[in-house]
Order: sequence, then C-alpha cells, then structure tokens
Amino acid sequence: MSVALLMGSDSDFPRLEECVATLKEFGVDVTARVLSAHRTPDDVVQFVEKDGPESGVKVFLCAAGGAAHLAGVVAAHTSLPVVGIPMDNPPLGGLDSLLSTAQMPGGVPVATVGTGRGGPVNAALLAVRILALGDEGLAERLKDFRSGQTEKVHAKDAALQAKLG
Repeated sequence: MSVALLMGSDSDFPRLEECVATLKEFGVDVTARVLSAHRTPDDVVQFVEKDGPESGVKVFLCAAGGAAHLAGVVAAHTSLPVVGIPMDNPPLGGLDSLLSTAQMPGGVPVATVGTGRGGPVNAALLAVRILALGDEGLAERLKDFRSGQTEKVHAKDAALQAKLG
C-alpha cells in the first residue's frame, strides 16, 4: 500500500516535505510527482487511472495553489480516497486554494485539510488513518503516535506549571 503525493508545481515541495516525512515515519511508501491539472492533464489521468493504482497507490494527496483544481481532477478519475492540500500561495494566502479544493460538486468527494504548515502533515495523517483501516500494524503505530502526542502535551503542561511555581 502506498500514497501518491501530487503537486501542481515543484515550488510547493519545500512545504510538503513534512508530509513525506510523516508518511515515512509510519512506514508508508510514498510516490511524489509534479503533475498539473492544467498543464499536463493527460499525464494526471494516466497516473490516476493506471500507473498509480498499478503500483499500489491507495490514497491520493493533491497539493495545489491558486485555482487548485488538481484534487478535483484526480477525484473525477478515481474511486480511491483523495485528500486536497490547499497551498497558501500569494496573493490570497491560500483562501482561493482552500475554496477551490473544498467546494467540490456533489458526487466528487475531496477531503480537504487546512492551509499553512499543518495542512500537509494532517493530509499525511489522514492518509495513514485511511490505510490503517486495513492494516493492523499501521493502526497500532497510529495509536502509539497519538499516545506520544498526549505525553508531549502533558510534559509541556508540567513544565509550564513548574515555571509558574
């Protein structure tokens, strides 16, 4: 099982590296590709309908800015889960991308995460949750991750309480 991370431009990758790192932390194979809904639509369809699924892709993560049509185009060509990652590009700071990704017509679902630094990580974690439905080992690693998050918050609270006296 693997996840495909598609991005409309290679300039998005520096903000998506944490997404890749998160997937790898869970032992999830990830394929990253630059594919544009507008400039390489035939390549997008080829990858989504044939190449990706044949290589074991089970979830598509689609990052795009501006008009942000990549996730919608992908969702139109697959029955696999699609998660949109709206990039926070100028001039509108990601609002345009968020609305383009979230406002899909009925019958073409795209799960959408937030803009900013948390979006790519949350997209990876959502993909992990989806894959964990059919993988007990991955589900256990996800449970451990959640426990680790709880422990970190408790440690931070303890440090704050100690600081406050």
